[in-house]
Amino acid sequence: MTTVSAGQAPKTTSPAQKALQKLGLARDMDLALHLPLRYEDETRITRLADVHDGQLVQIEARVVRSEVTLGPRRQLKVQVDDGSDRCLLRFLNFYPSHQKTLTEGAMVRVRGEIRGGFLGREMVHPSFKIAGGALPQALTPVYPTVAQLPQAYLRKAVMGGLGRADLFETLPPGAWPRWAGPLWTLRQALEFLHQPSPDVSLAAIEDRSHPAWQRLKAEELLAQQLSQLEARHARDAMRSPVLRSGQSGPQPALRKRFLQALPFELTRAQQRVEALQGDVGSGKTVVAALAALRCIEAGWQCALMAPTEILAEQHFRKLVGWLEPLGLQTAWLTGSQKAAERRASLAAIAAGQAALVVGTHAVIEDTVQFKQLALAIIDEQHRFGVAQRLALRGKMSCDRQGRTLEPHLLMMSATPIPRTLAMSYYADLDVSTIDELPPGRSPIVTKVVNQARRDEIVARIGEQVASGRQVYWVCPLIEESEAIDLRNATETHAELMAALPGHTVGLLHSRMPTAEKKTVMAAFAGGQMAVLVSTTVIEVGVDVPNASLMVIEHAERFGLSQLHQLRGRVGRGAAASACVLMYSTGDGPRLGETARARLQAMAQTQDGFEIARRDLEIRGPGEFLGARQSGAPLLRFADLATDGQWLDWARELAPIMRDQHPQLARGHVQRWLGGKSEFVKA
Repeated sequence: MTTVSAGQAPKTTSPAQKALQKLGLARDMDLALHLPLRYEDETRITRLADVHDGQLVQIEARVVRSEVTLGPRRQLKVQVDDGSDRCLLRFLNFYPSHQKTLTEGAMVRVRGEIRGGFLGREMVHPSFKIAGGALPQALTPVYPTVAQLPQAYLRKAVMGGLGRADLFETLPPGAWPRWAGPLWTLRQALEFLHQPSPDVSLAAIEDRSHPAWQRLKAEELLAQQLSQLEARHARDAMRSPVLRSGQSGPQPALRKRFLQALPFELTRAQQRVEALQGDVGSGKTVVAALAALRCIEAGWQCALMAPTEILAEQHFRKLVGWLEPLGLQTAWLTGSQKAAERRASLAAIAAGQAALVVGTHAVIEDTVQFKQLALAIIDEQHRFGVAQRLALRGKMSCDRQGRTLEPHLLMMSATPIPRTLAMSYYADLDVSTIDELPPGRSPIVTKVVNQARRDEIVARIGEQVASGRQVYWVCPLIEESEAIDLRNATETHAELMAALPGHTVGLLHSRMPTAEKKTVMAAFAGGQMAVLVSTTVIEVGVDVPNASLMVIEHAERFGLSQLHQLRGRVGRGAAASACVLMYSTGDGPRLGETARARLQAMAQTQDGFEIARRDLEIRGPGEFLGARQSGAPLLRFADLATDGQWLDWARELAPIMRDQHPQLARGHVQRWLGGKSEFVKA
């Protein structure tokens, strides 16, 4: 790659520089914050006679023999002697440079793990160099890297960036908490973590309990809280249309007629919230409808975007059934609809005839022009990227007087958000929770069952369908994998058809054409199909009250939140319902610790908020955030499961810094986030 600017000779970017860019190491501060994965101790030489098998050591020895053998596999074998004992260095992959350095008579410094071999002790693929020079005074850092970026180059680049970075103090006087112990400056902390002394406790570095790590965790969480606080203030400063209704009273005409027509009473939780998250099956669609009606009553349009066509269509069917009797037109937009239908929808949206628009990513395409959009509702928002959410917000640019405005934004999620996550990544939003299920929902019994009892489960399915009930069977894969020996959905479909003669067994997976998916789902929802074998495309957006049994095959391969979503597809009617988590131990005698913890949590509670808390402990925040953080950094150093005390400290300090020390606050955010803080506002 070559860059040219006026009046200058072309500058060529080396492969190593490209690799640095690939790692996101553009600024000196980026390099300074690129911390080691681990450390190697090159500060001491150990005699071979003093080494135990399995020990990772550095020796200094003379090469007494070097040869390439051509047995079953070509190898470079090098015999070395340090005066106390001998050791074989074995290289299965090697280059001419290896042979040149490891010639007979050469004195070399070698580092690797000692193993007991058939012909004596050996090191396989050790690191080595010509002996000589003083030993390092600090542990040698090993950094995360990519191809074409050797450790030696990266170490030099990191230390250069650390030396140049402006590490001025951004914490106000007295801000460091007493319970945290003595204050390390940021420079002290970074210099220590890049080059710790050999006498330091590696355990304290590896478990991140060392004071240097505490300073970095505090800094990082404070930067996050400051950026979220700034995002909240920026959003509060945006102008959105005032949704005034021409009616008086707490329930203007449309909403009053809507509530009177509903065949059920709203729960107290539904009445309480309009910006929301809620557990699986808690009734978010009806709350979204109420928010949309508030917007429509004021003379504006509303858009609802969902991540999958199945989920979008589920919302569409419900909303059309509720809103059409009120004389309101709802438009449908997806990428798969026919051209004529799409043109009609686009025309109705542009003319303002469609009060509500429901669809997938198609809602944000350039061809979609709203006449007067005032409310954007995004369901399962964590499955959309930052750019997609910004595009939906950008569908409204000005009001009737030509002033720049933003639409109101309502983001919904059926994945309950743990407290620490809400305090950190969602600190810029007002979070409301639907913590009460609608009446008529039956409890779900959850059983954890070994794959060996598969025949018993199939027999249980036969009993359910014979009594007129319907069953889901969820498979994790839809095709054979060479790496993982799992039954696929097609095989299971054939197996159940053979076991259930006289009953219809359907198959649904993500590679089917959209029209075929709709046909299968319609048959299952209509009761013409007894069993639906499916991949996780039925995770959200499917409401079949007659379905009373959910079987999840290879449940150990799913995350907790996903298992909870799947379980929520049953228990939506009055019949007693069950969820069977069928697991396989593979080649081992037992499940792994993480998988066992997930399945135990599912069996112990139906509370999605408790499950979310445990899921955060097991997997960290990434799964909850999904694409919300696309373009913005996840926490690299702090851990929400263990660093809650630092999070509380940062939440308390952030508004004080913003109000009383604005320059320090700006410098702190710029140091840690650079330009990425803009993405937090999405």
